[in-house]
Amino acid sequence: MTDEPRRPRHAAPDEDESQQRTQYVAPVRPDAAPRHAASRPSEVEGGDGVGVDPGAPRILPDTGTVRPAWQDEPRNAPPQPGQPGQQPGQPGQQAGPRSGQQPGQSGQQPAQQGPQQQVAGQHPGRQTPQQVQTPQQVQSGQDRATPSESDVQEPMATSVLDHAPGTELVMPPKRPEAEPEPSSGPMSAPSAYTHGPGSAPSSGPGSGSGSGPGSAGTGGSTGSGTGSGTGSGTGRGTSSRTSRRTSSRTSRRGRLGAGLVEVPQVPYRDPAEAVLTNPVVSESKRFCSSCNAKVGRGTDGRPGEPQGTCDKCGTPFSFVPKLQPGNLVGGQYEVLGALAYGGIGWIYLARDLNVDGRWVVLKGLINTGDATAMAAAVNEKRFLAEVEHPHIVKIYNFVQHPDPDTGRPVDYIVMEYVGGQSLRQLALNHHRESGRAEPLPIAQVIAYGLEILPALGYLHNQGLLYCDLKPDNVIQTGEQLKLIDLGAVRRMDDYTSPLFFTSGYSAPELATDGASVASDLFTVGRTLAVLSFEFTGYTTKYKTTLPSQDDVPLFKLFGSYYRFLRRATHADPARRFVSAEEMADQLTGVLREILALGTGKQRPGQSTVFGPETNTFGVDMVVPERGQDVPLPDPVEVVSGLPVPQVDTDDVGAGVLATTLGADPRTAIEALAVAPRESIEVRLRVVRARIELGELSEANRQLQAAQYLAIKAGFPHDWRIDWYRGLIELAGGRARVAHVAFDSVYDELPGEIAPKLAMAFSAEAVGEYFTASRLYEMVWRTDRSYVSAAFGLARVYLAQGARESAIEVLESVPASSTHHVAAQVAATKVKITPMASKPVSEADLVDASGRLERLNLDAERHTRLSIDVLEAALAWVSSNGESPGSRVLGCALTDRELRFGLEGRYRSLARLATTTKDRIALVDKANELRPRTLT
Repeated sequence: MTDEPRRPRHAAPDEDESQQRTQYVAPVRPDAAPRHAASRPSEVEGGDGVGVDPGAPRILPDTGTVRPAWQDEPRNAPPQPGQPGQQPGQPGQQAGPRSGQQPGQSGQQPAQQGPQQQVAGQHPGRQTPQQVQTPQQVQSGQDRATPSESDVQEPMATSVLDHAPGTELVMPPKRPEAEPEPSSGPMSAPSAYTHGPGSAPSSGPGSGSGSGPGSAGTGGSTGSGTGSGTGSGTGRGTSSRTSRRTSSRTSRRGRLGAGLVEVPQVPYRDPAEAVLTNPVVSESKRFCSSCNAKVGRGTDGRPGEPQGTCDKCGTPFSFVPKLQPGNLVGGQYEVLGALAYGGIGWIYLARDLNVDGRWVVLKGLINTGDATAMAAAVNEKRFLAEVEHPHIVKIYNFVQHPDPDTGRPVDYIVMEYVGGQSLRQLALNHHRESGRAEPLPIAQVIAYGLEILPALGYLHNQGLLYCDLKPDNVIQTGEQLKLIDLGAVRRMDDYTSPLFFTSGYSAPELATDGASVASDLFTVGRTLAVLSFEFTGYTTKYKTTLPSQDDVPLFKLFGSYYRFLRRATHADPARRFVSAEEMADQLTGVLREILALGTGKQRPGQSTVFGPETNTFGVDMVVPERGQDVPLPDPVEVVSGLPVPQVDTDDVGAGVLATTLGADPRTAIEALAVAPRESIEVRLRVVRARIELGELSEANRQLQAAQYLAIKAGFPHDWRIDWYRGLIELAGGRARVAHVAFDSVYDELPGEIAPKLAMAFSAEAVGEYFTASRLYEMVWRTDRSYVSAAFGLARVYLAQGARESAIEVLESVPASSTHHVAAQVAATKVKITPMASKPVSEADLVDASGRLERLNLDAERHTRLSIDVLEAALAWVSSNGESPGSRVLGCALTDRELRFGLEGRYRSLARLATTTKDRIALVDKANELRPRTLT
């Protein structure tokens, strides 16, 4: 026994370590309960892991402050408390784009101290290179000797990314037994289910490759799936859900950042400059792969041996590369030297002598005596040959070379050289440049996510899972991202090989349910979270959760992004996004919203789940008299105007529904009486028809039937149920209950406009004007085709007495809109209506006159609006006195001229009257206003 206590298997690193080293969980017997490995927190996170983001959220680097209009105090209105844009303790924080700067551009070049040179196949999270010379430390013309720890320039201590958690593994759970078919036993269908059309999809919840634990195949059966879908996973409780609406649709996104944001390029670096001259592992990073004891350590000032045998358990260890410069591997790859090392292999630079001296990377084993590392390398080799995607590192070959010590052949993977920087290093460089713990610009982070998701979607379509996504495993080179280190990739039906993961990024159900598409998407959400704000405690207190919205300024500023992350990292795998494609579509919508709020320029996009706004509601806005409330549109008008969910084309009733597109509600119900009984879409169409007819009780009954079918099909949280429940409650005058239902839809679809528009009206209906204005503003700034949002925002401003703000919104309705004239008419009426906080001024009257003269209205509307303007002018003269120098609609601001003007307009209106009674009343009004004359 030594005096030094044995290092626990999952102990935190020594104080002299700047990174958490690779950790493994000893494999468990197949019949034993799986153990989930957990690492202790690194020093930077502190004991409790509690932290508040010290850096303000930013849309784009080095740009102006983001101030969405709802954060500004409405003109002439009392300030609203608790506005999300107010960030305590951060005065002068820059957050939005400067004028003339392109979205996504930082205005800064990558760090000049030498960009990190990440290479394909390298797994930084499995590294422990404090003393090992890493590529970013090697620069042209500089001494390449191994630097001491004191010589290494460390990033700011405030950065949580400074300390990267190590990769761990756990054995997957046993293959789940096939579950019985859901029976109709205790749960019976509502009475509406047995009458009229209604049904569950015949295709079940989706097909999936492998033997996922959830339902797969057809007809709602359970057990292993045999198709090529993406939903099946390798764990219990994570059902395959690939047929659920959005997963089957084609993504409409474009290039990097959906073509909406430019990400600063990372220059390509000459690979020859990255070769290490003294590739050894720091003694502080040397541990036995079997018992975690310290090995290869020096004593009495003498350096330790980098290879040997563990004194405690006898396991051989080696921390030196096996290949030397000049070695010829596989008869065609000439080794130039070591570049770095990953968790399961050394990384070497070589030239392919058979292909014009092409640069390649060879990846071998860091410790050939480590059986687990050997198994992981074999696992990587098995899958890499099947992968071919522009955002995933390319594999060229698999070769062997004899071990110089034992003579046994060692496997090497030959892959493309990727010269660039990992997302983690980019984030750390940003910290250094900014001089504070400032996250990457949010638009840039989202652009990265939109590049990562298609690559994961490709793997899922191949029946593979990535499992270990984190900032270290993604490299940017030029304008392109690459996923590297596929050592953790596994088939969806793999229940035998070790499951690699990284604490702080991995899903909580890995040890009990195994990996799945849902757990892969969980890692995407965590990666985006770590990159977008200073996520203190992400490996400890918030290991699988998020801080509250109130604790993170970025979340308070961009609620849709918070909801996106919350769904992506939901504790229940069934509540997460169904597929990488669906997740990318919603993330694109969130990006459009963020850019629109930050730049003031609309970013419209076509939804994959909702149709466009069918009928604009609230355009015939009535401006109230002083002391009166702003009238709301009829809820039935609102329900009929909100966007309609798109029909799932895979539904068995889709063909029949196509024949009812232009039918009135009663005709549609009759036509659907013969529709397939197992169609959820048919049920929902009947619900909508019943709402339009005002038959809300029957609509509720049909919705219960649709909900039963959704549960039976394996989708108990289908957002369409909440959407139609909200419509029923809204039509019934229960706006507060409707708001809760629409809020649930917003949680599921954070990138969609429709739920925000519905929530905005329901909030307005119950007098929650701040919430309503915020939501209306989000919709209107993102897409100007939703004119209902503009009129809604104007109503909310008027309700708060902010007349100028209401006019500004109405003026923003584009001339190309069919409601442009209606908006101008409303703006004119608002201009001449006195508010409690601001009476009508002479300038307002003159401005309203000019507006009216520019409008192209029919004779009756023009005459009626002229009367409104002249009556407002007459009231102003009565209160403030005459102003002969100003003219309104051709009349001087005097009592006599205004009365003559009104008399003429009323007589003109009388000539347009359609009934004798109306004509007489208008003539009487003209006579009443006529000034006293001698004739």
